Amino acid sequence: MPRPPKPRRCWGPPPHEVFKPAGIPMGRLQVVQLALDELEALRLCDLLGLDQETAGMRMGVSRGTVQR
Repeated sequence: MPRPPKPRRCWGPPPHEVFKPAGIPMGRLQVVQLALDELEALRLCDLLGLDQETAGMRMGVSRGTVQR
């Protein structure tokens, strides 16, 4: 029997639905869909500069989960 999913703490929904480089039409880009918890891990590590351990503590998950 698999483990039940662990709830993750996220900051909230992103302010925009689409993130893309300026000046490039949408038709020329490959679509990549991110779950809310994946976007939160990116925000914590890349935007706020936290390490994976600290980001995991903020989200209520392990460092390995943030890394995945």
